[in-house]
Amino acid sequence: MEKIAFLGLGRMGLPMARRLASGGWPLTVWNRTPGRVPEPVEGLVEAADPAAAVRGAGVVVTMLADPAALAAVAGQITAELAPGTVWVEMSSVGPAAVAEVRAQLPDGVGLVDAPVLGSVGPAGTGGLTVLVGGGPVDVERVRPVLERLGRVVDCGGPGAGAALKLVAIGAIVGGVAVVAEALALAGSLGLPEELAGGVLAAGPLGGLVARATAVDADFPVRLAAKDLALAGGGPVLGAVRERLLAHPELAEQDLARWVDAVRAGG
Repeated sequence: MEKIAFLGLGRMGLPMARRLASGGWPLTVWNRTPGRVPEPVEGLVEAADPAAAVRGAGVVVTMLADPAALAAVAGQITAELAPGTVWVEMSSVGPAAVAEVRAQLPDGVGLVDAPVLGSVGPAGTGGLTVLVGGGPVDVERVRPVLERLGRVVDCGGPGAGAALKLVAIGAIVGGVAVVAEALALAGSLGLPEELAGGVLAAGPLGGLVARATAVDADFPVRLAAKDLALAGGGPVLGAVRERLLAHPELAEQDLARWVDAVRAGG
């Protein structure tokens, strides 16, 4: 199995890298803050810098925080990518950032955008939804890697996966905000939380209620706000983003903790 370079060992990246290593791929990994691999993992070697990580890799995976982080890493690895390499960009950065990276690639290097839906638990068990955009040859080349991480949804040509991620996350975060305000309204009207939540959960908002009240998810509020900024969107999503940013003390907490603050009158 060909070598994979995995760049970005954050909340999602580390369990994803471990998942690939456990599937038999040899991985060289890198993270901006070193030492993210707390104990030896068979098939996983930590590199000193991004350029060293990608040398000799047939597949390069990036799972980074934002477009600025992606641009910084791209500036360090692009010249090291050999013809025949496929770069799988799995960060939530939007189609414009993906297009900028694609324009910098050497001849013979492919790029597949494959952001994911799901949280830390599914990242380690292969339970993610992987939204894939790219040329057919490149996508088929990396499909076994992506299928190890989750259910692959073919979205279309280059940038389509990154675009659909913004659509999906906008709907999810916006819907969670609606549920938060509905539960806050129920409280202000003197209705028991269990009653209101149960009725909402039994209807078409059931999935959003589950996400709004999750105790095992790990999608920080600051990243939700970042994704809404990338999406642009209309007045509703803009207002949701402003509400998220109004709680800076929750920036590193999961979105459900923001819901708790709204329900409490915040």
